[in-house]
Amino acid sequence: MPGEISPFGSRSGPGATPDLRASHADRDRVVDVLRIAAGDGLLTAEELDERLETALSARTLRELAPLTADLPPALAAGTEAKDVVRIEQVHSGPIVRAGRWVVPRRLELAVTFCKVTLDFTEAVLTHDTLRIDLAMTGKTLTLITRPGIVVDTDGLQLTHSRIKHRQPPAPSATPMTLRVELTGQKTHGRVLIHPAGRTLGQRLLGRAGSPSAGA
Repeated sequence: MPGEISPFGSRSGPGATPDLRASHADRDRVVDVLRIAAGDGLLTAEELDERLETALSARTLRELAPLTADLPPALAAGTEAKDVVRIEQVHSGPIVRAGRWVVPRRLELAVTFCKVTLDFTEAVLTHDTLRIDLAMTGKTLTLITRPGIVVDTDGLQLTHSRIKHRQPPAPSATPMTLRVELTGQKTHGRVLIHPAGRTLGQRLLGRAGSPSAGA
């Protein structure tokens, strides 16, 4: 259909001009879709690296098209990340980001006595770095990670607060998909960083495989 938008953000169909030069924005859109696909398990680390290299060196729309041709078109819809998201809240209910939320480049948290939970288990990653600027007093900030996500707390200043960072050793083959940089000030309360807990099925499998299971 003329004027249809392809997964990589360019026009397709009879009126398309695939031999047109690709812009930086065209290449960036493809890179975003590829990263999301890898995060969803649709591409391996090797496939992601190969396609990213091709995307970043592509000169025309024709070269970009095959990189996303075998991926669901829905990946490109509604996944544009904002550069900056600011959340301000005082003495109110918990702040939760979970499920398939789109991670911005920068998140500003200015909250007072409000619990904050950022669950990256199913988050949509369109950038490789997230900077969290914290101005938080009281309560707990919880970051739930997944393999490939690294959290850096060196830039965070603590006042009457503490950090509990539990990150299991990841296999060396696991590529880093997101670096979270925590900066700013945390006064009172805690910062908890840990991977997602095991599901009931995983816990049962673990018990079944234990030496005492057959006793």
